[in-house]
Amino acid sequence: MIVGYARTSTTEQKAGLEAQLRDLSATGCERIFKEEVSSVDTDKRVELEAALGFLREGDVLVVTKLDRLARSVKHLLEIVDRLDAKKADLRILGMGIDTGTPNGRLMLTILGGIAQFEREIMLERQREGIAKAKAEGKYKGRKPTGEDKTTELRRLVEVEGVAVPEAAKRLGIGRATAYRLIQRAPAAA
Repeated sequence: MIVGYARTSTTEQKAGLEAQLRDLSATGCERIFKEEVSSVDTDKRVELEAALGFLREGDVLVVTKLDRLARSVKHLLEIVDRLDAKKADLRILGMGIDTGTPNGRLMLTILGGIAQFEREIMLERQREGIAKAKAEGKYKGRKPTGEDKTTELRRLVEVEGVAVPEAAKRLGIGRATAYRLIQRAPAAA
């Protein structure tokens, strides 16, 4: 059986998901697993796990691009090992790779290493860009969580007499954050 797997990182990437589904259907996939989740969130990739669990001996898992399947060479090789244990193969459409052949297996390992290298270079450039922006005063980072709830937190605790853990729960902030905000903020009027 030919089984497809499609993934996008966010729900805003509908066109990308639709394109993957179209390509997988055109390849003859009899069953397609799809999800909208970051590759970093491996514990949340329920459909990938379902696809890997669904495969049987002689089946082929098809993806459109390598980065839709694995986040690193290590992760890719773990997936390939799981496929090997089931005597199933992997086909990556965008690269013309089929692990059912020795050449396909070699190319997968080489290209997986290059993909990981590119990702690490991109992350390094991103860190350098952030450092430069910070040095120029153009990068502030995200607003600290809970800061905008300080007034409401103080009112609940000091005026209404609500315990800090309960006030934190009501406002949807962490208990430690609540205690920190109360220590930092001036007394409520």
